[in-house]
Amino acid sequence: MNYYELRFTYESPIETTVISDVLASELGEIGFESFTENEDGLQAYISDQLYNVKALDDKLKEFPLENVTIRYTEQLIESKDWNEEWEKNYFKPIRIGNECIIRASFHEPEPGYTYNIIIDPKMAFGTGNHETTFLMISEMLKLDLEGKDLLDMGCGTAVLAILAKMKKAGKVVGIDIDEWAYNNALENVRLNNTENIQVVLGGAEQIPAFGTFDIVFANINRNILLNDIQHYTSCMKPGALLFMSGFYTQDIPAIEAECKRNGLNLISHTEKNNWVAVKTQKQ
Repeated sequence: MNYYELRFTYESPIETTVISDVLASELGEIGFESFTENEDGLQAYISDQLYNVKALDDKLKEFPLENVTIRYTEQLIESKDWNEEWEKNYFKPIRIGNECIIRASFHEPEPGYTYNIIIDPKMAFGTGNHETTFLMISEMLKLDLEGKDLLDMGCGTAVLAILAKMKKAGKVVGIDIDEWAYNNALENVRLNNTENIQVVLGGAEQIPAFGTFDIVFANINRNILLNDIQHYTSCMKPGALLFMSGFYTQDIPAIEAECKRNGLNLISHTEKNNWVAVKTQKQ
């Protein structure tokens, strides 16, 4: 899969970080998957299959902050160049508290962390840089996973599945519909010596083949989650937990309503820069 990199700059009396937060929220609604802030503005990434110039221009025309002029440039990054581009410009070690570090194989090891995950990224999400991945890893670090069966939907780089296995989970299955993510997940599983993770190419239709789970993590996007919560629930044991992210604070009511329709109770949520992770439990 190829990606577009868009670089946004602003003219406004409003602080750049404030504009970037609002812009990222708006862009997430039309398919943008990852964002990197810089002192001039925002860099945003979207697959070439989802990129729609008219939808983007409409969003910018209806931008909710006043006195903001936004300009952008675009560049197509082919799949074969993505890893080099990401390594060169963006991927730096990610430290989550004192427990977990996520680094690439070309980074120097850093001792002192309980979980040391090696990810050679082939895409700009699922590395811990993105707020939703950070939130989901933070939630997983709180859990006792020993012997628990875990499903990682939309596994991307497989960072969550890898961490689950490091925390002594039982059966671990990672599913992603993107072939590029699937191949990268297989590579990262090997890098971390967690080969007993089952990585599967496909969507929610693949879930029934793997039985039931104690815990499900789904870091995707709002619309897919709303469509697939019913499929997650069907594979969850009584009392099982479902963690979801990939959406914004304002999306919580819609997510909660769909959860209730499928016998799930919303227990709690965490936030980071308007992105949200929710914890739910099957009744």
